Amino acid sequence: FLPRLAQYKAQKEIFGDRNSYSKTDNDATFMRMKEDHMKNGQLKPGYNVQMGTENQFILFYTIHQRPTDTRCFIPHLEKLASSSLPMPKTVIADAGYGSEENYLYAVGEEKEPRFDFLIPYGTYLKEKTRKVKKDIKNVMNWEYDEKDDCFICPNGRKVTFRKYQMKKNVSGYEQSYKIYECEDCTDCPLKPQCTKAKGNRQVHWNTVFEEMKAKAKAALECEDKAAIYARRKVEVESVFGHIKGNRSFRRFSLRGIDKVHVEFGIVALAHNILKVAGIRLDTFLESIGIKKQAGEKRKVFHQLVYYFRDFLDSPYS
Repeated sequence: FLPRLAQYKAQKEIFGDRNSYSKTDNDATFMRMKEDHMKNGQLKPGYNVQMGTENQFILFYTIHQRPTDTRCFIPHLEKLASSSLPMPKTVIADAGYGSEENYLYAVGEEKEPRFDFLIPYGTYLKEKTRKVKKDIKNVMNWEYDEKDDCFICPNGRKVTFRKYQMKKNVSGYEQSYKIYECEDCTDCPLKPQCTKAKGNRQVHWNTVFEEMKAKAKAALECEDKAAIYARRKVEVESVFGHIKGNRSFRRFSLRGIDKVHVEFGIVALAHNILKVAGIRLDTFLESIGIKKQAGEKRKVFHQLVYYFRDFLDSPYS
């Protein structure tokens, strides 16, 4: 068994904090791609490319071995902070980046924001639906008694605080929960609709995350900020559309995270140069009196924002 133990040890060193790696490219991690021709959710070796844009220009990018966008948010911005580029005043990202850990990073340790953020959480849109608003098992629809620190369930019974509990998520981040339990669910006619538990209904309430979610929700529902967030798709999605659709860059040709970083840097550089060339061409045509048809005219919006997204749509190894 000694040769096998040595093999396991070598593989463990390659794994690191990942759960898989490719034998043809040890730096690549198996991930689920949107490009799934077999329609069976197959895994393919790849890299997670995180990109920040402004006015459809690529400002900064990083290469990650983690398949989930949530765990790439902080490392990406840490690398940006260590570079010579200035930190953004506002970061805009989709719901894939909305987590307690990422919100707290944006707010800062001293409650002084590192930057403003417009990042919805995973259930933001779902909470707006009529079905969720009328769901009796949803704690958000219950009455809360701040004086006694308890919830009042739809049947009028108190769900009182019992204890604190710490939980670790997949990334190892510890979250603090307040555990509430109903005083008595016996013979409650609403119990089948409220919980599947055999005993009394329990509520696991993450106070910090709920506070951050409320902050994110308030920002997204502000009319001015909502208009900025609405431009996220125009800003960052079009960049991926140009790179992957118009220029057919859907796979990396090189192997190894360092080489992949250089390869995507060349792609980003080409994208920015072509973007500048297009703007200058439009400016020149307008100066000599030639205008494009309505709807084809390019405009540049100067906003001090930082649009954030991943590039994980197809394999890269």
